Amino acid sequence: MKNMQSSSLRLERLNKSYGSLQVVNDVTLDVPAGSILTLLGPSGCGKTTVLRMIAGFANVSSGKVLVDGSDVSAMEPNFRDTGIVFQSYALFPHMTVAQNVAFGLRMRGISKAEQVSRVGEALEMVQLTHLAERHPSQLSGGQQQRVALARALVIRPKLLLLDEPLGALDRHLREGLQMELRTLQRRLGVTTILVTHDQEEALYLSDYIAVMNKGVIEQLGTPLEIYDRPRTEFVARFLGVPNIINADVLGIRQNEATISMLGVELQALPAGHVSAGKNAKISIRPSHINITTVDDPQPGLVGQVLMTKELGERTIYHVNVNGVTIEAHSSRMRSVSRHGEGSQVKLVLDPTHTIVLEG
Repeated sequence: MKNMQSSSLRLERLNKSYGSLQVVNDVTLDVPAGSILTLLGPSGCGKTTVLRMIAGFANVSSGKVLVDGSDVSAMEPNFRDTGIVFQSYALFPHMTVAQNVAFGLRMRGISKAEQVSRVGEALEMVQLTHLAERHPSQLSGGQQQRVALARALVIRPKLLLLDEPLGALDRHLREGLQMELRTLQRRLGVTTILVTHDQEEALYLSDYIAVMNKGVIEQLGTPLEIYDRPRTEFVARFLGVPNIINADVLGIRQNEATISMLGVELQALPAGHVSAGKNAKISIRPSHINITTVDDPQPGLVGQVLMTKELGERTIYHVNVNGVTIEAHSSRMRSVSRHGEGSQVKLVLDPTHTIVLEG
């Protein structure tokens, strides 16, 4: 299938209310043409509602949905040129694979000859040409999802919308389809919006991630920015940071903060607006903590090893520092020494990954 014409998407102060319940609150974002943006968050955060407003399945309470600069907020779904893939696949059980893929083309009045050509291209694209005459009940879950994807792409949409598309699949199959989906999206260049609660899936597939919480975007950025530089406690915890520690901000100089954490003065990186003289939360991933001996001259936190766990190539340590348990990881390939349970250690925190979260 040939490359599709990429379209940009902009949401301007998008709101959705059901009576007094505000589900989406003032969401604004830009999605560059040809990119994948993921709406990431827990159940009930508003991400699927945003997707439904983009598709036209839910009315906009206020705000705008702009595609290539044109306001489509009041446009019916069938006129929006969007291809949609749901978690449930939503295939017609009485139709063959080929008939399912052709459905959108028939609804658009595409000629029979063109339907045959484009369905053939779409099935080849998802490697299902040999199953064209089967029915959905004769397919595996992964095959059904490929059919749903082919059906969404065969109309050559301006936007591809994916609502938890791999959520019903087992982990091994899901990871394989993630790679196929990313490769296909890059080849076709179709602008894509993905909704998921799976952090790893979002980090793997996305060009940009919008982390949502209670109807608002808590943080928008690239996967690396979201992973390495969470701005808020919610984002840090949702992205799996186990170490959220109280500290005092002693001073701010340019893009560096001096903090006092568990009685030790350390350097850290402010995530956003942070004021000196205030209490704050500090986020640091276990992989950015170096476990060393107590006589190491570098500034760090001295504590006692509570528990160790060997996990593949990593050793996981839980260390008690002044009553606070901190998790740290050490690579088994690089680490020269092991620190047994009950031993005293020093935790040296990487200042470029010790993040002062916004209050």
